[in-house]
Amino acid sequence: MIDTSVFQGKKAAYFTLGCKLNFSETSTFAKMLQEMGVQTVAKGEQADICLINTCSVTEVADHKCRQAIHRLVRQHPNAFVVVTGCYAQLKPERVSKIEGVDLVLGANEKADLIQFLSDGFVSRGLTSTYMTQKTKDIKTFAPSCSRGNRTRYFLKVQDGCDYFCTYCTIPYARGFSRNPTIASLVRQAEEAAWEGGKEIVLTGVNIGDFGKTTGEHFLDLVKALDGVEGIQRYRISSLEPDLLSDELIDYCARSRAFMPHYHIPLQSGSDTVLKLMHRHYDRQLFADKIHRIKEVMPDAFIGVDVMVGCRGETPECFEETYDFLRELDVTQLHVFPYSERPGTSALSIPYIVADADKRERSKRLLDLSDEKTHAFYQRYIESEAEVLFEKAPRGKAMHGFTKNYIRVELPPSEAREEYDNQLMKVRLGDFNHDKTALKATLYG
Repeated sequence: MIDTSVFQGKKAAYFTLGCKLNFSETSTFAKMLQEMGVQTVAKGEQADICLINTCSVTEVADHKCRQAIHRLVRQHPNAFVVVTGCYAQLKPERVSKIEGVDLVLGANEKADLIQFLSDGFVSRGLTSTYMTQKTKDIKTFAPSCSRGNRTRYFLKVQDGCDYFCTYCTIPYARGFSRNPTIASLVRQAEEAAWEGGKEIVLTGVNIGDFGKTTGEHFLDLVKALDGVEGIQRYRISSLEPDLLSDELIDYCARSRAFMPHYHIPLQSGSDTVLKLMHRHYDRQLFADKIHRIKEVMPDAFIGVDVMVGCRGETPECFEETYDFLRELDVTQLHVFPYSERPGTSALSIPYIVADADKRERSKRLLDLSDEKTHAFYQRYIESEAEVLFEKAPRGKAMHGFTKNYIRVELPPSEAREEYDNQLMKVRLGDFNHDKTALKATLYG
């Protein structure tokens, strides 16, 4: 039984590390607490609750999580501190020993955050509680469809992963693939539309694997969501190339609301390295998917994840990756260096890449990414576009995105608060000062 009285008048601070799925879950936690009477802390105020949602995709991510926990404890010394997310699941004992942490929630327990918080307030002062489970025992699915302080909604359609790539700890942190029903996700999208939402991003760990729990299919989910009135845009956050079917690509190309925007993990353009990683495709399959998308959606923005310096990536293998990506019609590269993760089978691969080589390879790919992104943006200068604008900080340029994910800025002189969450016609101008967006002027 939840004692809601313990939440009345409380204020909470939230901090999220990692992926869009984590941000979606944190905003849902905040919404749940708000319904219990908890306000989000304002700048300079002291929080009664601190919730830190962690990531553990790399060793750097682990370090950032520890830094964030220490910082929040210092800033809010009297707060009840809750740590959840992937780092909390993988290293609960270590997190629980950090001074000031009151509660560490594993992958199953975060679904019952409110209950644990209520109980925790009552038993304040006892030793930190932590929960963790083996991968096969992580079975809960915590629904999430919220926007927090953003314009776009993030709808969690799937959790967990069955792939067990050699470098990755996510299956151990998130469990096996699981999902809710299409009907329940449609209801959440309808509620977002009722609240005024116009764009929804579909999030998850391996969303193309949707249906393992319910016997449904991701394409059927896409078709059902496409029929929700009021939602004018959908974006798919990330799809494994082997799960990106031609049928899905073709449907999205002619759909009402799914945008010409894809994010597809490649990790390596070397078949040798892909095999060492235990990825489920080769470079030819990846290239075929890119060509198919561009054939039916020539304007599509395509983002690609690339890992550099993983074990087994010889200089020759990296050059294969670089040459492959240079010739591929993609828009942007999300480049990140390989990080040793305890317990992963990649540690048995003998060839180790030096840190200096990782940095040099990362820079080369990031430079290539800038070239491709700028060339893509350049094609649309002086064209017309429809942009969904987002609220801007005071004195800053208001920004938004076109259908194909070009970032657009309105100067402060033209921005209006009422433009937030509005789809507006603009003419795209030249690059802004740091070449991260195109400047735009409104019609009318």
